[in-house]
Amino acid sequence: MAFDGSWKVDRNENYETFMEKMGINVVKRKLASHDNLKLTIQQEGNKFTVNESSTFRTINIVFELGVNFSYTLADGTELNGIWSLEGNNRLIGKFTRVDNGKELVVVREVSGNELIQTYTYEGVEAKRFFKKE
Repeated sequence: MAFDGSWKVDRNENYETFMEKMGINVVKRKLASHDNLKLTIQQEGNKFTVNESSTFRTINIVFELGVNFSYTLADGTELNGIWSLEGNNRLIGKFTRVDNGKELVVVREVSGNELIQTYTYEGVEAKRFFKKE
């Protein structure tokens, strides 16, 4: 599967502006920009297991494509939503914030040896680029 493996964050584009739009304070934004995030992804059919390991926390997330689930961001923001798969290398997550009902869209796409994670929230787009380990 295209997503399987360990991915370590390499660089960000517009990530601090995105976090500001999400309402994350300046101190947390500065820290999160250098969180050394590592994703370890395992896909078994429609089931995904994702281990997120960073400077701030380590968490395991298990989800099935098309099945609603709850998730909490590192800053405490609670979300509900679903992931869907487009082709073999593009995951699309559509989440609703519990606190304000606004939508956060996350796209994970594998391109060569890179995993590109794109966030869109209230018209602001940011990208995080991960290299396969």
